[in-house]
Amino acid sequence: MTAKKKTSSKKKKDAEEAVQEEARADAGQASAAGEPAADAAEQGDAAGAQQKEAEEMRDRYLRLQADFENFRKRTNRERGEMVRRANEDLLGELLPVLDHFEIGLKTARDHQSDEAVVEGFQLVYDQFQQTLRKFGVEPVDAEGEKFDPGVHEAMSHLPSPDHEEGQVTHQVRRGYRLADRVIRPAQVVVSSGPPEEKPEEEP
Repeated sequence: MTAKKKTSSKKKKDAEEAVQEEARADAGQASAAGEPAADAAEQGDAAGAQQKEAEEMRDRYLRLQADFENFRKRTNRERGEMVRRANEDLLGELLPVLDHFEIGLKTARDHQSDEAVVEGFQLVYDQFQQTLRKFGVEPVDAEGEKFDPGVHEAMSHLPSPDHEEGQVTHQVRRGYRLADRVIRPAQVVVSSGPPEEKPEEEP
């Protein structure tokens, strides 16, 4: 082989090696450029997963908070209802005693009993009423009022020259309310209007 051919072969080999080296360099650069992109994508996926998990935890917390608030309100409502029913049951037993006491006081006055006895009855009666008021119990005085079926219980209807039709003429038994709730309606007599005038008989 001549020196000229050897030189040409060497140049060709050097050129091929240079091309291969350049290709390896390009591949390395491409790999190096792809790694940050892959890392960024992985970090983005991780951040998205964390955000989704945080939102799910927040939703669970809000649901638990709402459930607890509803439970608290329901418990308070049920407790209040139990107390109200217990108070009404107790008052249902006490009110007849108060009725009899009121009748006894009226009888003592009508029969002009000893003044000290009447005053003693009155003091106890007033104290009884004050205790009931302290717990939100108020009497329903119906006499002279317009008949209200939500507050009054009509025992009879009678004509009355002094009362309009539908007006309470007489209270048979006092009613009571607890706060805004009627626990016992007042038993009343209701006017049916003025009595009919009988035609005058001719002599």
